[in-house]
Amino acid sequence: MNTNINRGLPELKPPLKWAGGKRWLTSTLQELWLSAGPPRRLVDPFCGGLSVALGLQPGKALLNDINPHAINFYHWLQRGLRTRIAMRNERELFYAHRGEFNQRIVAQRRETKKCAELFYYLNRTGYNGLCRFNQRGAFNVPFGRYCRIHYQRDFSCYKDTLSCWHFTCGDFENINLTKTDFIYADPPYDVKFTQYSPGGFDWESQVRLANWLSQHKGPVVASNQATKRIIALYKSLSFKVRYIYAPRFISRSGDRTPAREILASRNI
Repeated sequence: MNTNINRGLPELKPPLKWAGGKRWLTSTLQELWLSAGPPRRLVDPFCGGLSVALGLQPGKALLNDINPHAINFYHWLQRGLRTRIAMRNERELFYAHRGEFNQRIVAQRRETKKCAELFYYLNRTGYNGLCRFNQRGAFNVPFGRYCRIHYQRDFSCYKDTLSCWHFTCGDFENINLTKTDFIYADPPYDVKFTQYSPGGFDWESQVRLANWLSQHKGPVVASNQATKRIIALYKSLSFKVRYIYAPRFISRSGDRTPAREILASRNI
């Protein structure tokens, strides 16, 4: 079911490439979203590439992420972003733009339109669409290996859809919830790679998140890698746990075998 019919808005693709994006899971989440009852505010503590929000098309949403560059980009989408910087699939231009982007991070000028444009370009042109930062906060993804890249210049089509959504940047525990909110949480998975942002997302963060979610009175859905300790953690907090198989779109080894994941839910 395509819920954006209810808002009379066009169906939109996620504007960024995002490792681990949940576009493939949208139909399953729509069933849970609709079964939760009357229209609610969607709260996504790890909104990433926006695939879930764009798939569910809620009337109201609070979308959070720890990555300030993604949130800045979405703030500019709300203003009807049109890009002007040079965008070509060229190594020299990529590293020049990456250097300028990192200089702006150091200079604390990351909430500008130029930063939004640079972030989009780096996201489209960098290796495998990864979003990775070193401990100093600098973007360190290398040049990609694409033959062709389609760069979007005009993002005004996103303006109306995002107009009723509120974007925040920070730790999930700082989100102001209401008891009727529908929470969907898709944190960095319980795997070795955790450098999505400076500081990472370790096991202590996984436990803190699961406990925070378990305290919410409204509907909660969480997805994660189906490791033994993740399964035990959510079951110990009285979540209903089901198993799903996720397609692998990004893999260093070329392995595209579906990965086993969990979908944990409460109050649905």
